[in-house]
Amino acid sequence: MAEYYNYIKSLHLIFVVTWFAGLFYMPRLFIYHIEAREKPEAESRVLSAQFRIMERRLWKIITWPSAVLCILMAGLLLWLMPGWLSQPWMWVKLGFVALLLAYHLAMHRMYLQFQRESFSYTSRFMRIWNEGATLILFAVVFLAILKSTIDWIFGLLGLVLLAVLLMLGIRLYKRIRQREEQGR
Repeated sequence: MAEYYNYIKSLHLIFVVTWFAGLFYMPRLFIYHIEAREKPEAESRVLSAQFRIMERRLWKIITWPSAVLCILMAGLLLWLMPGWLSQPWMWVKLGFVALLLAYHLAMHRMYLQFQRESFSYTSRFMRIWNEGATLILFAVVFLAILKSTIDWIFGLLGLVLLAVLLMLGIRLYKRIRQREEQGR
C-alpha cells in the first residue's frame, strides 16, 4: 500500500482544493441570495429560485462529496503513516480539521435555511463568515508544510493578524461599494 502513498496524497490535496472551493463559493452565493431580496418582487423571486438551484448543485455535487473524499483520503494517509499521530503538529492540524468540520456542518444548516427561504443573515455577516474557512485553510496548510508546533504562538499571532486584515478588507470593500452606489 505504501507504493500508493503519492497517489492517495495527490487525491487528498485535490479534494481539499475542491472542498474549499465549495466552502468559499457557497457564502458568496448566500450573499447574492440575500441581496436578491432587495430587488423588486418579480426579479427577487426569479433570482432566489436560481440561487437555490446553484446552491443545491454546489453543495450536493461538489462540496459534500469533496469533504467526504478528502476525509477518506486523509484516513488512508494516516493508516499508511501512523507515526504522524505521535507528532504534536498533527494533533494541532486535526484540531483545525475538526473546526473545519464544525464550520462545514454550520454551513449545511445555513444551506438548509436558504433552501427554505427562511434565513435572516445579512450580507455583511456572510462576508465575515466566509473568512472562517480562509483562516482554517492558512492554519492547516502551514501546519502540513512546516510540521512545527514549536512556533504555534507566532502562528496564532499570524492568524489573528490575518483575521484583522481580512476584517479591514471587508470594511474597505463596504466603503468602496457605498461610494459606487452613491455615484449611480
